[in-house]
Amino acid sequence: MTTLLHISDPHFGTEQPPVVDALLQLVREQPPDQVILSGDVTQRARRAQFSAARRFIDDVGAPRTLVIPGNHDIPLFNVVARLFAPYAGFIEAFGAELEPVAESPQCLVIALNTTRARRHKHGEVSAQQVERVADRLKAALQGQLRIVVVHQPVAVIREEDEVNLLRGHGDAIARWSSAGADLVLGGHIHLPYVLALHERVKGLARRTWAVQAGTAVSRRVRQGAPNSVNLIRWGDGLPPARCVVERWDYAAQAGGFAKVHETALATGWVDR
Repeated sequence: MTTLLHISDPHFGTEQPPVVDALLQLVREQPPDQVILSGDVTQRARRAQFSAARRFIDDVGAPRTLVIPGNHDIPLFNVVARLFAPYAGFIEAFGAELEPVAESPQCLVIALNTTRARRHKHGEVSAQQVERVADRLKAALQGQLRIVVVHQPVAVIREEDEVNLLRGHGDAIARWSSAGADLVLGGHIHLPYVLALHERVKGLARRTWAVQAGTAVSRRVRQGAPNSVNLIRWGDGLPPARCVVERWDYAAQAGGFAKVHETALATGWVDR
């Protein structure tokens, strides 16, 4: 079985040391084959914050790690850096590839940079990005779980979060689903949930799921949503064409992360 750890919005610079330690303990108890960090690595894109995030990823020690920037990983107050070198800190910590792809016989993970230096927080996916991802999805191997990673959500469950939707998400969902996407991972709004896009978007012929992660370790939690991460399991030991998304929340009294919800997701074409 393949296990993916999906974390988002750690906002290093606002991290809580006990929660960081608890997440590292979870990793030791549930070692992932790959870590996916879907943006907002830091609070204010400062070098010390990127360094702390890099140390955390090194401490996790997963065989594969995929990290994308979020809007907080672009300088906000340093206008010159924002205009001329918006990703310098991110690149120094995690390398020059802002749209990494990770592939194994079990999984294909395609990540996109949906931040834009000209925007404050709103994300965007271009037509070129949509098509590039669709082409890569079509070339996936049989049996691979096909995952797209963005920062801003492609679907929301609260009306107040609609302003945070990824610009261009409608066309992206339609193209990626028809090309074979199983999961679209995101963060940004610090609210964990799983949504069946094929039940919300008319015309989708393939089961495609939006999987959102909460904030992993930051004190910037939303009301009713503690620090949380997702473990995604796929492959041997599970029924064919099914993956499992487990939500693990931090419980302060217990001093650790505990599994609070498990969702079994069917993949493949929708029966009509």
